Amino acid sequence: MSHSVGGQAVVEGVMMRTPSAWAVAVRRPDGRITTVVEDARSVALRSQVLRWPVIRGVVALGESLAIGMKALSLAARLSSSDHEGDGEGEADGEPELSRKEIAIALIAAVAFSIIFFKVVPSVVANFLPIDDTVLFVVVEGLIRVSLFIGYLLFLTLLPDLRRVFAYHAAEHMAINALEAGEPRTAEAAARHSRIHLRCGTAFLLWVMVIAIVVFAFVGRPDLWLLIVSRIVLVPVIAGIAYEVIRLAGRYGHNPVVRAVLWPGLLLQRLTTREADREHLEVAVAALDAVLEREAFNRQRRADAPVDVMA
Repeated sequence: MSHSVGGQAVVEGVMMRTPSAWAVAVRRPDGRITTVVEDARSVALRSQVLRWPVIRGVVALGESLAIGMKALSLAARLSSSDHEGDGEGEADGEPELSRKEIAIALIAAVAFSIIFFKVVPSVVANFLPIDDTVLFVVVEGLIRVSLFIGYLLFLTLLPDLRRVFAYHAAEHMAINALEAGEPRTAEAAARHSRIHLRCGTAFLLWVMVIAIVVFAFVGRPDLWLLIVSRIVLVPVIAGIAYEVIRLAGRYGHNPVVRAVLWPGLLLQRLTTREADREHLEVAVAALDAVLEREAFNRQRRADAPVDVMA
């Protein structure tokens, strides 16, 4: 089951997810760790079509984004309070974002990503003096990758995100320890790498690279059609990138696979920072909580596993 554990860093904490549950562990201002656990039954279980290659990637990405936004909202509230709630699963006090507010925030984030990383590179490349279609697609892709790396570099300059990056590393280290068969402790996690093959950072880089290949089949149509194609093909590209990351998790020990994935692994150096015991304890708490809930849910029903990204 370890290959089906993924997660993300949140404000002062970590979210971990398994096929049927997710948990958030947050370090409160007074030093306590509060854990909240919820079930997460994937819509992919309702239809075999939704579990087809590429399509399952689009479903998994959508669900990961939705859960991630909810986890961020929950963590932001818990991390700013010393007195609200005192135990696992408690989330009293100031209400979280509503489903409508989460949906609006999610749509806004996706819209920004599509415009900044898909539309802008296409428009910029379209006004360059390039006649060859293949060269145009390559230059467009290089602009897109440059914007992505530049964006990550900008994030590393923000002081408030340094602790988030440390929790990101702690999430990876805890999962790496789990996949190595070691005990779920901060000490065991500390012996492992902060880099993980199924990281979302690597996924996004593969989205950029795969886009070059996919857009090559579209060619260089008129500007309006060029923009539409970049938007419409986003789910297809994301679905293909998901399959690449999924295979990476399965064959990650193969030296050829690791060589191909090396750029994505290197890029994780920007989105992770060395985690100490404080961060690792939170990651392990989230991991313990979600695995316990997953074991409980598996006793109640026999669902097919759905991979998630680390």
